Amino acid sequence: MTQDLPPQGGYEPVQYKRNLPARGFRPGYYLLGMFAIMGYGWYKYIKGVRELNELGREKMWSRIHLIPLLQAENDRDQVRRYWADQGREQELLGKKTKVYHSDRFVRPTYSISPTNISK
Repeated sequence: MTQDLPPQGGYEPVQYKRNLPARGFRPGYYLLGMFAIMGYGWYKYIKGVRELNELGREKMWSRIHLIPLLQAENDRDQVRRYWADQGREQELLGKKTKVYHSDRFVRPTYSISPTNISK
């Protein structure tokens, strides 16, 4: 019996690799896109932080400039309360009294208590 031999010129090469097309872009393009998006995000973030800092600075300066107005309003309210209190004392006691036995002005302290107390 004769031995089985390969055909003349040899067998065809065996295809053992999968012949799949490459999907998507090359990795360098993905990295470039990622860095571009991150750069844009950081740009917007830094711009927003600067805007918040500017708004905070503006709020602080507006409060600084409003302090004299608010202090004057508080002083007017205290003077009104002081004269009303003096009038009530004059009405009740019939004479002008001095609490601290001095002519020096002492800023009054008020504690606000609720009008309706439920038990």
